[in-house]
Amino acid sequence: RKEVRLLRAEKEVFKKGGDLLYRPKPVRLAFIYIWKEEWPVEFLCRVMHVTSRGFRAWRVRPMSQRQRDGMVILAHIREQHRLSLQSYGRPRMTEELQELGLKVGHRRVGRLMGENGIKIIRTQNYKAITYSNHTFNIAPNLLDQDFSATDPNQKWASDISYVWTSEGLLYLAVILDLYSRRVIGWAVSNRMKQDLAIRALDMAVALRQPPEGCIHHTDRGSQYCSNAYQKRLKKNGFKVSMSGNGNCYDNSMVETFFKSIKAELIWRNRWDTRRQAEGAIFQYINGFYNLRRRHSSLG
Repeated sequence: RKEVRLLRAEKEVFKKGGDLLYRPKPVRLAFIYIWKEEWPVEFLCRVMHVTSRGFRAWRVRPMSQRQRDGMVILAHIREQHRLSLQSYGRPRMTEELQELGLKVGHRRVGRLMGENGIKIIRTQNYKAITYSNHTFNIAPNLLDQDFSATDPNQKWASDISYVWTSEGLLYLAVILDLYSRRVIGWAVSNRMKQDLAIRALDMAVALRQPPEGCIHHTDRGSQYCSNAYQKRLKKNGFKVSMSGNGNCYDNSMVETFFKSIKAELIWRNRWDTRRQAEGAIFQYINGFYNLRRRHSSLG
């Protein structure tokens, strides 16, 4: 009976502590300190694989300078984790802290994030929406997966995705300048028609006034191949480029943007109305993505 009671108590400790046995010793000692009123210290030390003498020494030992520095770094990590919409992992978090003037490396940042349960939020959902089985003309692939640009308004890329709401799907069309990865045009609609793509294009043209010869790259979707959209491109002097048949890598820059906005905003929330989703997308693009989000490919 005593053995059964001990085993049940150990089970309760592991329910509270989770994977603490695989965590550093200071984390296990802190757990013992928190729960010492509910279970005996000797029992907790045995379960956590530390000695009671070591626990007593840890309690009276003054905090080292490295531990003090770690607390400061951890406070900055929590703040940047919040400002980045919980999207920065170890590499980007390290770059952000170094830009703030903190002398810290990847390993220390990764350790502090792991010990304190600071993780990137990721979920996944997918629905194919590109309709390319149409009779419109197809333009050649001028980019050929070369997404580099030396100046703004040399290469633009566009695509359409969707957002789930309680009212139904909300479709999102965006246009990116490949030089800066900035969203220069976007539009939303409850229908995936050519006017959705045209409104995003009109916003980008009004904002940037691109020079003649700017490459405009899309997939082979019927919205982009339609006569109305192609007339808009011709009117503004664009060179038309389209991805290969079924090759998502030919438009990977825009696909990367959609991956980011879905992982950092869309998959984390549920909206009752399309209007609410539109407001959240506006805030994400103009308040975070275009202004402060770090882009690894741009340094």
